[in-house]
Amino acid sequence: MRAVVITEPGGPEALQVQDVPDPTPQPDEVIIDVVATAINRADLLQRQGNYAPPKGASPYLGMECSGTISEVGESVAGWSVGDEVCALLSGGGYAEKVAVPVGQLMSVPSGVTLVDSAALPESTCTVWSMAFGPHAGRLQPGERILVHGGTSGIGTMAIQIAHGRGAQVFTTAGTPRKVKFCRSLGADVAINYRDEAFEERIKAETGGGGVDVILDNMGASYLPRNIESLGIGGRLIVLGLQGGTRGELDLGAVLVKRAMVHAAGLRGRPPQEKAAIVAETQNAVWPMIESGQVRPIIDRILTLDDAGEAHRLLDSSEHIGKVVLRVR
Repeated sequence: MRAVVITEPGGPEALQVQDVPDPTPQPDEVIIDVVATAINRADLLQRQGNYAPPKGASPYLGMECSGTISEVGESVAGWSVGDEVCALLSGGGYAEKVAVPVGQLMSVPSGVTLVDSAALPESTCTVWSMAFGPHAGRLQPGERILVHGGTSGIGTMAIQIAHGRGAQVFTTAGTPRKVKFCRSLGADVAINYRDEAFEERIKAETGGGGVDVILDNMGASYLPRNIESLGIGGRLIVLGLQGGTRGELDLGAVLVKRAMVHAAGLRGRPPQEKAAIVAETQNAVWPMIESGQVRPIIDRILTLDDAGEAHRLLDSSEHIGKVVLRVR
């Protein structure tokens, strides 16, 4: 099969399509003939040599895909050869075939094309488990959420789901065009972080009450400002570290607000945890997608041979939503 290989850690030019061995399924796995995959920030880190895949995972990039099941392991039930699916992966999406644990398979939502469904698994599972899950955000209707990076793949999904479930949505973005787009998705307040301090705007908009949940892709550089933006009992969910890994945390402020700081990710979780998240996400979010309330936001669709170009686009942060690679 063909797959995108990292020839050496570095820039997008390090990505090359090469012929590699086909995967073989374990008893509880299926083989997907990949139709499309989507680019995630974690892929950029792995390309740079800063994010190794979990033990036993595919060495190739790609944390989600869509396609058709071409082979099933001996203990797999409920799925058959020929089924069209999308899937949450630990790696391997940038390839013509990938082995996937059966618990990480998802049906293709009604009304979504097979190609477009490649943009759903990572963003929906991340948003649902981190913003709404019982061990993280626990966001409830009527509460307030701040979504940083509102036009990212995670951001565009978080805005739509939170708005659809009755939360008041605040978000940050870096250009007037992106701010406008966030509002079109349902953000009640969209803040251009280049023009104003988001913590001051939130203070003004909430009468000093702050927000209940923050989904943060920045990490250290936003840490004190995020704590300032939380209300009493607020939950800060750190999903990314684009702003660094080390920062000062005022524990006094955390105590006063009875706040929680939760660092989270999906990729390294045990298969049984991923399976539970996949099932919960499909149960909660797929009806919203099938009703038209939520949709995958896709900036553009490129080909597997364009993986380097796709990474350059994400490096530039000029995209809105997801960038998809069509594999076949």
